[in-house]
Amino acid sequence: MAASLFDPIRLGAIEAKNRILMAPLTRGRATRTHVPVEMMATYYAQRAGAGLIISEATGMSAEGLGWPYAPGLWNAQQTEAWKPVTDAVHEKGGKIIAQLWHMGRIHHSSLNEGKQPVSASATTAPGQAHTYDGKQDFEEARPLELSEIPRLLDDYANAAENAKKAGFDGVQLHAANGYLIDQFLRDNSNLREDEYGGSIENRTRLLREVTDRLIDIWGADRTAVRLSPNGATQGVDDSNPEALFTHAAALLNERKIAFLELREPGPDGTFGRTEVPKKSPAIRKAFNGPLVLNSDYGVEDGQADLDADRADAISYGRPFLANPDLVERFRQGAPLNEGEMKTWYSQGPEGYIDYPTLEEQRAEA
Repeated sequence: MAASLFDPIRLGAIEAKNRILMAPLTRGRATRTHVPVEMMATYYAQRAGAGLIISEATGMSAEGLGWPYAPGLWNAQQTEAWKPVTDAVHEKGGKIIAQLWHMGRIHHSSLNEGKQPVSASATTAPGQAHTYDGKQDFEEARPLELSEIPRLLDDYANAAENAKKAGFDGVQLHAANGYLIDQFLRDNSNLREDEYGGSIENRTRLLREVTDRLIDIWGADRTAVRLSPNGATQGVDDSNPEALFTHAAALLNERKIAFLELREPGPDGTFGRTEVPKKSPAIRKAFNGPLVLNSDYGVEDGQADLDADRADAISYGRPFLANPDLVERFRQGAPLNEGEMKTWYSQGPEGYIDYPTLEEQRAEA
């Protein structure tokens, strides 16, 4: 008999009380120096009913974080400020892991002391970057030098160590959505001719090396990875995505990571649209660990993918924005609150910690 969304699941060393995970959701509530603030503890604690919370994408270095007011994990002040957040989640009986984020070319120099963004190759992302001075055109990135790769790996390791000090239950490597790792993975953004470019084995080298560094610190059973095996995503694409992403899944399978999350947005999704047929069935064959699917799910189609053995759990993003008690609403078949897009990335509590629970709504009725 297939598992229910409400059944517990073991994700490596993490015991999740249900299979409804909270996907990473950028909210822009930290300070200009990327330090978490007090109301973030309230926000995450409100959502501790999720089987596991994957934190909003969190910068692993100043070089890697190109989003205004997003939190970081590269210095002591940021690390200390995350502690009340993880404590609040744990006090509510929840689990939370930190998603480590390097945006690569999806970055503007104004957010990093005027320094040019870095990527696999000298390419420019389409569109515009979010900055403290409004939207600005993306700039051409410079290719990371071979001599810089060890430093990049050290930056990831430093953030992973800080995540442990901050009280997280594990880490997830953000290797999706056209950010740095994805820029190395796909052949239209990776034009390198060294050991990090060309063949699929070479283009997945950085993914492998970063994952190994995270495993060194956390163990494989508390290390997860997010991939987006879809079409063009913030300008990155690949000529043979099934071959690429099944190879990536196989190398992660060899490492026995806690779980693999796949982001497969629909035709109206953000950060890319999933090609038909989806690559997740082929990835399912290459990866034997827990597989988590994400993007545009409701309760019925989420359960359908568990029933069909296409996934072991489902991660929900936007429904969690306006529904802190999403799991309970799903369990009761209750209506969902509608979210306000204008407050997704604003700095105040409005549209962040003021959405009512089902119990609160019924008490007011």
